[in-house]
Amino acid sequence: MQRLGAEAGHHLKRRAALAVAAASAIALLGAGAALAAPATTDRQIADDTGHTVTLARPVQRIVVLAPGATALLFAAGAGDRIIATIEFADEPAAARRIPRLGDLQSIDYERLVALRPEVVVVTAAITSPLMIDRVRSLGLPVYTTRYTRLGDIAPSVARLGRLAGTQRAADREAARLEASLAKLRATYAGRQPLEVLYQVWNQPIYAIGGAHIVTDALAVCGAHNAFASERVAAPSLSIEAVIARNPDVIVVSAPRAVASGWITEWRRFPRLEATAAGHLYVFDDPRLDRMGPSAIEATAGLCRLLDAARRPG
Repeated sequence: MQRLGAEAGHHLKRRAALAVAAASAIALLGAGAALAAPATTDRQIADDTGHTVTLARPVQRIVVLAPGATALLFAAGAGDRIIATIEFADEPAAARRIPRLGDLQSIDYERLVALRPEVVVVTAAITSPLMIDRVRSLGLPVYTTRYTRLGDIAPSVARLGRLAGTQRAADREAARLEASLAKLRATYAGRQPLEVLYQVWNQPIYAIGGAHIVTDALAVCGAHNAFASERVAAPSLSIEAVIARNPDVIVVSAPRAVASGWITEWRRFPRLEATAAGHLYVFDDPRLDRMGPSAIEATAGLCRLLDAARRPG
């Protein structure tokens, strides 16, 4: 791999961490054990997976173990209830001031227990299943968010409002997100279809498979993920596989400091439709990787980028 600048390397490591977490856990979306309920509580809240968390009252002390879930809680009007989160949870700006317990791979469990959270919020296919099991073994209630499509985001925000007792703010934001997504779908419905390779790593080439929110984002834009048939979230590809699919567009999702090198490598294959047409684009918006509410706004930027490939000349 070519030498990276410090800032570019940080962004790539963040994206790789999220992609690897999704790829390793995506098959476990429907899995999970029943949650034990404290005997003295009577308020039941269903999470995104349908599991019930039983709590005494709207929660005031929340620990979040996924970047996107942190952003979802802020969107639900409950950002002030978060007492700790993990690395890369930097959206919105206020989230950057929240103490960190660790990252997607490991956290400080002693600190977690000492914080005495009323609930721990995780994300299926992002938070490590081993981490979730360990948190449950400590007797802490676990609430799971889950979203593999953009349409899952607004309902997730609304449900978090019920968890935190901020229903009015959460429902208002959920309605805004639903309207934004509906407008985006209507804008690009019926546009010229495009086959897109969405690349997230180089040497080896990693793309986005069908089990990833980016596949849905491409569909919203009137495009099709050339590797949607891959069941893992981030499949590794050979050059031969890319040539066989011959995408109309190649989108390189990386900081511009390194993306130009990846684009240069694709120019070595002039018989590719994307290369011949000059449809080699850089998309540097990590909001889509985090899978928080702003993923919808990031998708709008992706749609505008892809629309350039539909213009003649």
